[in-house]
Amino acid sequence: MDEQSQRTALLSAMTTEHFVLQTANSSTYSEASARSTLYVMALSSSLVAMGFLAGSTEVLIPFAATVLPAIFLLGIFTVLRLVDTGLESMHYLTGIARIRAFYRTLGPDAAQHFAAEHGRWPEAETPATRLGPMLAFFGTTASMIAVLNNLVAGAGVALLAHTLSPFAPGWICAAAGVLGALVLTLAFYLYQRWRFAVFDVSVASKRE
Repeated sequence: MDEQSQRTALLSAMTTEHFVLQTANSSTYSEASARSTLYVMALSSSLVAMGFLAGSTEVLIPFAATVLPAIFLLGIFTVLRLVDTGLESMHYLTGIARIRAFYRTLGPDAAQHFAAEHGRWPEAETPATRLGPMLAFFGTTASMIAVLNNLVAGAGVALLAHTLSPFAPGWICAAAGVLGALVLTLAFYLYQRWRFAVFDVSVASKRE
């Protein structure tokens, strides 16, 4: 094959790879949406059931003690997978950025149309990071589900505190629940930042 044929074949292969990466990236959004919906539906159904049982403490306490841990575990599994899908999406976007860099070599017009500042992450800054990394991390789908799940855990802690100390003031049980939810939220935030930091290091090492 001459040089022109090789470049044409390479361009065709890169275009196909670009399409594959875009399709795979879309699948991460679909999976994240499906998993989030499944968790929210399970949580809302449990809350509705608890509402019907609110009139009978003898039934509500055992039901809540059974359902709340199950919902919390489902939330943990959901959140961990949501972080993975976010990282997978970033992996695909990194591949797309590499292909766009090749497109820029096709000519002066291509360099203008596929300029890095007109792209997406990691070529250009994302709007989510303009207010700082903290708000960016709390704005992810994983963070939103994690906060809901931590509220479930906090409610379980408050309920457990009330069960173990029935004569304790209500505000102490509520404070225990709030503290538990805040500790879990901080733990998830640190976990998510650690996972993304590891991904950034791996991407940087591959570039070098």
